[in-house]
Amino acid sequence: MSKLNKPEEDLQDPGEAQGLVEVQLLGTEVQEAASPSASSSTVSSSAPREALPQEALKEMITKLMNFLLLKYRAKELTSQAEMLKKVLKDNQEHFPLVFRQASECLQLVFGVEVAGVYPRKDTYGMIPALGLTCDEMLSNGQGLPKAGLLVLVLSVIMRNGDPTPEEVVWGALSRMGVYVGRENSIFGEPRELLTQVWVGGGYLEYRQVPDSDPARYEFLWGPRAYAETSKEQVMAFVLRVRQRTWRTFPLLSAEAEREEDKEA
Repeated sequence: MSKLNKPEEDLQDPGEAQGLVEVQLLGTEVQEAASPSASSSTVSSSAPREALPQEALKEMITKLMNFLLLKYRAKELTSQAEMLKKVLKDNQEHFPLVFRQASECLQLVFGVEVAGVYPRKDTYGMIPALGLTCDEMLSNGQGLPKAGLLVLVLSVIMRNGDPTPEEVVWGALSRMGVYVGRENSIFGEPRELLTQVWVGGGYLEYRQVPDSDPARYEFLWGPRAYAETSKEQVMAFVLRVRQRTWRTFPLLSAEAEREEDKEA
């Protein structure tokens, strides 16, 4: 991703960008996020926070994610003051919670990390997970970030042996609600994304298993994946995300662990 630029022109109003992404936060997850145990944040606010209805919190998080995704696509920085002015407006006291939850969802769903820009106070830039440049392959900067899914696929291949049978990869994606042959609103059709876009970009290799009849196929890490990251970095990132997911979305994480135990 090229150097982020300070925003000089306003992006479209967040209200107009509402259709950019529909992030469906489960009510139980939002309730957990709004609980006292989830109140810590790196963003400071001196105003006391009152209890916030789940639907209102969900709407604020989604709007802020939309706004940050627009900034990511435009390669622009943003600030706490800008987010308050353009997104949260009269809800300044809830900014620490909404900002933290929006940042965590961006990392979990899209592989986009929100990072403070030193030495500017309360200024933030959006960067792809592990510095992967796969999102630059999006035509004309359009489409939603997919670095998070790529990291997941790379980690699946790493855990199950390189190469990994394609059915193992498709099974991992299906547990996320991403199914082969079915268009996904964020990632598109997964077979096309993995076997054409990411294979063509050098992130993955997709080959027939030698002497297999009927033909079976497997995935491997591609040369560009090795050039841009490492298996140690992918493992560290996945562990960090898992810990964050357990803290923020415990019910969703417990379900994922039960699925993995069934396969073991």
